[in-house]
Amino acid sequence: MQSAITTPILSGQHAFITGGTCGINLGIARRLVEAGAKVTVLGRKADKAKAAADSLNALASDHALDVIADVRDPAALGAAFQAAVARFGPIDILVAGAAGNFPAPALAMSPNAFKSVVDIDLLGTFNACRVGHEHLRAPGARVVVISAPQAGLPTLMQSHVCAAKAGVDMLTRCLALEWGPMGIRVNGIWPGPIAGTEGMERLTPDEETRKKLETTLPLQRYGTPADVAELALWLVSSSASYVTGSIMYVDGGLSLIGFHGMMPG
Repeated sequence: MQSAITTPILSGQHAFITGGTCGINLGIARRLVEAGAKVTVLGRKADKAKAAADSLNALASDHALDVIADVRDPAALGAAFQAAVARFGPIDILVAGAAGNFPAPALAMSPNAFKSVVDIDLLGTFNACRVGHEHLRAPGARVVVISAPQAGLPTLMQSHVCAAKAGVDMLTRCLALEWGPMGIRVNGIWPGPIAGTEGMERLTPDEETRKKLETTLPLQRYGTPADVAELALWLVSSSASYVTGSIMYVDGGLSLIGFHGMMPG
């Protein structure tokens, strides 16, 4: 099998990606493998995790491992990290990408429904970083947290996600502050509307809504997982060695105009 590794700037490095079995996070995993990294993808469903790892190993043999855990469960996360380290060694790159979402107005949500998103997005990000920290290769490790525009843009039917992701962004900056002296860089990414992802299919469930958002964006198009993956690769490369505590946008200009009036209300 011919390897898809092109420019091996991450050769010999190990990346661990939560929520790495689909969408944006799988796109990041693919790009890191192409750059030479060994990649562990974590998911909740064994079949999806295995399929993701198989697709990555098809790019470069023995470059991917699948592990199973819920990011809300620190003990299960710990076991997953240990399995990854046993296979590929200490972790150089941690991508905290696991997230949950569903559109609902605040008055239609139960406290448990609101809590479920906060637990996955905010607590899950904390768990991944906190539990993963002991397995990071420091100094030199890099953490990338996948946030969302809802962290800073009030959005109809997304009060739970807005609250959770705002917390995620502040957590990212606090970890950058605390872990910088250890030689660990921590940055976040706001992916905008990314085509083919489960999140955008839920938020724009029909063609009319999709086109309304797409044509309102300054760049007039949805992004792709590859657009996000390129920024993630830059953030974990030596080119970004003096960048930490930043929340960076890959959103086609969405942050300039906001969601208001685009989503179904």
